[in-house]
Amino acid sequence: MNRCLELGAIVGCLLACALANSAGEEAKPLAFKTGVGGEFTFDTGIVRGKLREGGASKGLSQVVHIPTGQRLDSSMGLFSHYRVFTQGRRYGVGAWDWPSKARLETDRSVIVHWPATPDRPFEMSAHYRWTTPNTLDLETSVVAKTNLVKFESFLASYFAPAFTNSAVCTGAAGKFSAAAKEAGVWQAFPRDAAVVPVINDGRWKLEPNPVEWILQPAFSKPLAFRRDPELGLTTALMGDPRGCFAICTPHETEAHYSTYLSLFGRDIRAGERVTVAARMIFLNRPGEPELVAAYGACPWK
Repeated sequence: MNRCLELGAIVGCLLACALANSAGEEAKPLAFKTGVGGEFTFDTGIVRGKLREGGASKGLSQVVHIPTGQRLDSSMGLFSHYRVFTQGRRYGVGAWDWPSKARLETDRSVIVHWPATPDRPFEMSAHYRWTTPNTLDLETSVVAKTNLVKFESFLASYFAPAFTNSAVCTGAAGKFSAAAKEAGVWQAFPRDAAVVPVINDGRWKLEPNPVEWILQPAFSKPLAFRRDPELGLTTALMGDPRGCFAICTPHETEAHYSTYLSLFGRDIRAGERVTVAARMIFLNRPGEPELVAAYGACPWK
């Protein structure tokens, strides 16, 4: 079964590359390039855009699907580190407001670093790397300067308004549950019952912009997608199940058009370094089996 899933993911990647070739795109290097004002640019042949637009502490923005010309992101971008919590405490509005530095690595990946401060007793870093023309890997790391109780980094992705379909993998056979409007505005799909107390410990009632999450069935895999139903463009979001403890989303047509991965959700001891991996894949009209196969090919499997 695992070999079948891996073969399916390989086929999906080959199809994505064929799409780029059919659109007249030459092969592009899987690399970030240094831009102006502390930002980085990318053009993989399938997607192009910016990382840290204007030097700000946020993720991918101005992201365009090259074969169709469709804009993919909005607002604060894709794979952008937003709210950060420990039990009973929120660290500012979000990590995108914190000063940070970034550097281009020799393999053309980018590492963003937020230093510890008296108000934030931890270091945090984000390592962005293209692994195929349609696949972005992200590793988020934390180094605790003191004991951190139920640390959480809330990884946000805001999509263009065309991406009105939102769903999470909840079925044992790889079936997806849509974030239906009748289920409530803000929906949280936990990993299991053990993490529900973290979601409900009061952190989401802290200002600004408190949120009342409505618990949904547990995810069977930390795998979700946002889709433009007209063009079929689909962005799959997935995380290492050991470190992704919930997937959150408003209902499908709510105006944020967002999907979030709740990362860590555990105690981190002083001096300890913990890393959680996530992946984003841009696909054209994938079926549910193809999405599950893509998840099955992730490096943490």
